Amino acid sequence: MSKRLNLRDFQQNLSNRLQDKGHAESQVSTLGVQIGAQHWLVDMTDISEVLPLLKVTTLPLCKPWVVGMMNVRGNLYCVADIALFMGLGRVSGEMQNRLLLISSQHDFNAALLVERVYGLRNVQGWRHDTVENCFFDEQGMKWRKLNVPDLLGQVEFLQIGA
Repeated sequence: MSKRLNLRDFQQNLSNRLQDKGHAESQVSTLGVQIGAQHWLVDMTDISEVLPLLKVTTLPLCKPWVVGMMNVRGNLYCVADIALFMGLGRVSGEMQNRLLLISSQHDFNAALLVERVYGLRNVQGWRHDTVENCFFDEQGMKWRKLNVPDLLGQVEFLQIGA
């Protein structure tokens, strides 16, 4: 049986520990993921859980980036291969692939299929390139920011029918 990582509980626990130590200003609030061959940052408030790739039921007559539908504790989620949607290739289908469930605050039952999850990232101290709107970590790795509300508002993302 696979372990589920409830990011909301983890973030709350982390926040409580940091506040107890008087370091609330350094709270980690982004998750590092791989989409295609690129590194991306996702705001943890935009996702509710990270899951391994579960059983997905394919849907006919959908765009190629729509992987299908899945049931998570009685709720149906539309699974999107976000790399394919963004034109960055297809997810490999390997064991490290993960599903990011969109937070209920967005009123949108979707799961983003990503290549892998790198874990929490604290961008404080990273160089921010305002021209490209990206960050560079201590090793010079480029990290882009995934704006989930903007993604959910794109007509192309909402129109899944082929």
